[in-house]
Amino acid sequence: MDGLLLDTEKFYTEVQETILARYNKTFDWSLKAKMMGKKAIEAARVFVEETGIGNSLSAEDFLVEREAMLQNMFPTSELMPGASRLIKHLYGHGIPICVATGSHKRHFELKTQRHGEVFSLMHHIVLGDDPEVKQGKPSPDIFLAAAKRFEGGPVDPQNILVFEDAPSGVHAAKNAGLSVVMVPDPRLDCSHHNAADQILKSLMDFNPVDWGLPPFQSNAS
Repeated sequence: MDGLLLDTEKFYTEVQETILARYNKTFDWSLKAKMMGKKAIEAARVFVEETGIGNSLSAEDFLVEREAMLQNMFPTSELMPGASRLIKHLYGHGIPICVATGSHKRHFELKTQRHGEVFSLMHHIVLGDDPEVKQGKPSPDIFLAAAKRFEGGPVDPQNILVFEDAPSGVHAAKNAGLSVVMVPDPRLDCSHHNAADQILKSLMDFNPVDWGLPPFQSNAS
């Protein structure tokens, strides 16, 4: 969801750069790639360990400090280009869709509060603090849980297409036996593209026909 449907990854980057500046360290995309898509506490452990600040700031304290800043940012979240078009297209053609995100409930509500219409079209939403999701991405837990909750589920993995922007999310989907379209940030090293079945620069570039889905109408926006 973050960085794919909602333009929220920039908030995490800004906050983490601010925190690291206190330790005269910088936040780069090699570290961000390791954190994206993970549960909050898992990403926090990566952050403090990889940056070497673990002796000064615990993962738990990092989350508390980060939370105070993110709370004000999340309600300003904007949809990513092509997100609304794709969701409304699939819903309009009776193709069940869901969200499987590492975000916990409180953050999800803040991030989506201006986009209720779009997210109401989801058949279901699986969050990072869902009791069935024991491990975050790249574990397949969240996608296996999501596949089971469709009507008549679990759905055959061959009939599921996942959209991801995060390397850990791509690997989680592949570990669940699912096909993946990756829409990575252009700053992400291309070595992280290898596991995906298709790479796109934007959801605006997605062609449903490539995956046996109904085509977009020419006037869709």
